[in-house]
Amino acid sequence: MADVAVVGSGPNGLAAAVILARAGLSVEVFEAQPTAGGGCRTAELTLPGYHHDVCAGAHPMALASPFFRAFDLAAHGVDLLVPEVSYAHPLDGGRAGLAWRDLDRTVAGLGRDGAAWRGLFEPLVRDWQGVVDVAMSDMRRLPADLPTAARFGMRLLEQGSPLWNKRFQDDVAPALLTGVAAHAITQPRALPAVGAGLLLGTLAYAGGWVLPRGGSQAIPNALITELERLGGKVYTGQRVDSLAEFPTARAVLLDTSPAELLRIGGDRLPPRYANQLGRVRYGGAACKVDFALSGPVPWRAKGCELAGTLHLSGTRAETMLAERTVAAGRHAERPYVLAIQPGVVDDTRAPAGGHTFYTYAHVPNGSTRDISDQVVAQVERFAPGFSDLILAKHVWTAAELPAHNANYFGGDISAGAMNLRQTAFRPVARWNPYATAVPGVYLCSSSTPPGPGVHGMNGMHAARHVLRREFGIRTDPLELLDPARRAG
Repeated sequence: MADVAVVGSGPNGLAAAVILARAGLSVEVFEAQPTAGGGCRTAELTLPGYHHDVCAGAHPMALASPFFRAFDLAAHGVDLLVPEVSYAHPLDGGRAGLAWRDLDRTVAGLGRDGAAWRGLFEPLVRDWQGVVDVAMSDMRRLPADLPTAARFGMRLLEQGSPLWNKRFQDDVAPALLTGVAAHAITQPRALPAVGAGLLLGTLAYAGGWVLPRGGSQAIPNALITELERLGGKVYTGQRVDSLAEFPTARAVLLDTSPAELLRIGGDRLPPRYANQLGRVRYGGAACKVDFALSGPVPWRAKGCELAGTLHLSGTRAETMLAERTVAAGRHAERPYVLAIQPGVVDDTRAPAGGHTFYTYAHVPNGSTRDISDQVVAQVERFAPGFSDLILAKHVWTAAELPAHNANYFGGDISAGAMNLRQTAFRPVARWNPYATAVPGVYLCSSSTPPGPGVHGMNGMHAARHVLRREFGIRTDPLELLDPARRAG
């Protein structure tokens, strides 16, 4: 048996595994699904030759995350393609907000709200690494860059308060900001959603929202290749049902949801801790709809054809209504739809002339409803003629998602509701959120700080604690990944 067992092969589990292997430990990773990668897998879901990302599709943090900056995906063979427009938000009447990779160009397109947009984002873009360090920390230490943290905090409080509309005069800029905040699948004015929106909005100009050539699977594949080079092993198709399966491992890391920790931990978990895990709230969910298309989406608004990601929800008020409806446990008549069109930069996802089109719509947790007709209607609203291009579609309802990734309880792709309490204290209120109440057992999933996203930081933070507490190794994980940091 290896020194360390990792349960789950998502980006966080693999990040922890690579760091621990770089420290000279023997590591084994166990994955229940037939393919490793967790929320970063790619598969032919519709037609042969059409490669669809199973969950995560665009990666705002692939170039910005401290873990990935040290690991260097490009150096490990991942071709990170960057669309000219990071994200777009079409509105009725052929208008759209476009977050170009160039902040100046974005500002120029927002008319009389351009200056307000610049005032919101330019200070954050200028010190984007400080913003990332604040947003991707373990939330237990003071930020290294306090001035940037203060600027981020001031904007967080503004956009998370009744003042959020005071900055803008027209409807395009606020819709553009609200669309990106709604990634959190909670009400966009909630502080965790605003934080996500400011972070992701900043990263649109700090490298862009990348799409890996060939699909998101390229990211876990690179991590697995490095892990295996270091002597680690990954076992797929192996569901773990009990901690007793690792009798000699000195540490076990679970890249799982609290619900899976409860299942696997069983009677090894102290009752009080088990009760805390059982009270974790799961948030709004996703109905995932993928399309094989015979051509590119015919967007009415110019510039949308260049965007890797689009948010289809109308005005700020419409987005708020849709998210409030889902939070109340009902289906929105016009749901928030997140769409990704990889073909704007990647011609390997589909046969010549064809395109893949990725969407998910926000629905209540546990929803069994196929809302693909509403998704098509929302796309048609901004791209008339879209339905004529559909060759095939593939639907996973929210209730079906856990069968493909057990972390998505009820279809919650954030692995825990993004409310204020569960953002600061994920998954439960403990000073060390990665160490469980079972000695030697750690949680490293999106259910821990800093939360969801393909950034590997949950795994990195957990690995730091494992190295120090279980093996007496105090080397910074970033130095293990990039020895030049130590030399510097």
